Formats: sequence, structure tokens, C-alpha cells
Amino acid sequence: MSATSVALLGAIAGFTIFLGLPVGRLRAPALRLRAMLNATAIGVLIFLLWDVLAHAWEPVDGALGKHDYPVAVGDGLVLVVGLAIGLLGLVYFDRWMATRKAPGDGASDQPAAQLALLIAVGIGLHNFAEGLAIGSSAARGEIALAVLLIIGFGLHNATEGFGIVGPLAAAGVRPSWGRLLLLGLIGGGPTFLGTIVGQRFANALVSIAFLALAAGSILYVVVEMLAVGRRMAVKSVTTWGLFAGLTLGFLTDAVVTAGGA
Repeated sequence: MSATSVALLGAIAGFTIFLGLPVGRLRAPALRLRAMLNATAIGVLIFLLWDVLAHAWEPVDGALGKHDYPVAVGDGLVLVVGLAIGLLGLVYFDRWMATRKAPGDGASDQPAAQLALLIAVGIGLHNFAEGLAIGSSAARGEIALAVLLIIGFGLHNATEGFGIVGPLAAAGVRPSWGRLLLLGLIGGGPTFLGTIVGQRFANALVSIAFLALAAGSILYVVVEMLAVGRRMAVKSVTTWGLFAGLTLGFLTDAVVTAGGA
């Protein structure tokens, strides 16, 4: 399979994220439906957080098992610094944005729009690391594995669209098609870019760094969305939504795991 074909398949794997985005266009969803969508998005993101951290920690754990402490310390530092930048960086960025917001500017959808953007960025960082895995597998001549990863990541990314529009649905904000297109490009496009980079350059530290940044940003967003869910005061619906989101995450990821990826 040519490099161009692998890159195009990587793009398809990333852009399946657009399958879930149109949910954000629902007209004036009822409170319980908004709570369910918000909670389902949280469930998907919690699974994604676990999945990202597990993959980021794997090289550190492997180095420790081999008693290769210099590599373990180096990889661990990259993980910690990336996590700090992804999590704490967004806290201070949010504070900075709050100081710039003029009182009474009428932008009632701004918090929800900002959360959706942050989710898209976090997912994009994670998807870049997924693209690196696809590209590096193809570069090693493991075409069957690369194709399996493309299928598995494509199925999994389809659920991530729900995660992006979750805050908008919870706030009752109906985004334009243009905004959905932008969010999809931010969240799904990096899979294509990572596939191209991975075919030419593979580095464990780079992968750890992007995974750590993604984990930090996803954790920040999960905390914010949990606060939104609590304000809705629909505990049973929220619990079922969380369960549904987690289940979706595990089911779609099972395709990749079943293939030994």
C-alpha cells in the first residue's frame, strides 16, 4: 500500500468524528435529553482519559520493568510536564479569557462554545498520537496492523463527536454548520497529520508528549462538564448517560484490542 493510500485512510479514520457532530444541531432539546447528551459525552471522555493515560504510561512502565531507569525518568518527566501543561495551562487560559470578557456582552453561549473548542483540541492531540501509530505501523511494513488501527480508530472517533457537542447540547446552544465543521477539523484532522508524520518520523517521546497534553486537557473539560451536569439536577439520567458513554468507549476500542494492536 502506498504512502498516499495510508494517509487517505488515516484521514477517513479521523473524519469519522463528523458522524456524531450533527447531534449538536438538535432544536431546543428537552432538559432530560440535554442532560443525557452531556453525561454521555462525559462518559466517552472519561474512557478516553483512561485510554490516553494508559498508552502514555506504557513506555514508562516498560522501561521500569527492564530496569532502564534513565529512560523511565525521561519518559516520566515528559508525561508529567505534558499533563501539567494540558491541565493547568487550561485553568490559567480560562482565567485569562474571563478577564477579557466584557460584562453584558450578550455572549451567553460563550462558556459552552469554549468548552466544545477545548474538547476538540484535547481530542485532536489524542488523535495526532493515534495517527502516529497508524503511520509508524505502515512505515514498518505492518500494513495489516495499520489497516486494523484505521478501522478501530475510525469507529472510536465516531463517538468522539458526541463528546465535542455535549457542552453545546447541555447549554441548549445550536451551533452553525460552520462551527461544527471547524470543531470536526480540529478534532479529527490531526489523525491525518499524525499518519503523515508517523510514516516519516517515529519517536516515543513525541507520542508521550501529545498523549499527556491530551490527557490534561480532557481532564479539565471533564471537571467542567460534571459541574454542568450537577446544575441540571437530573441524577438518574446523568448516571445512565455516563454508563452509556463509557460503554460506547469500550465497545469501539475493543475492535483495536481484538486485533492485538
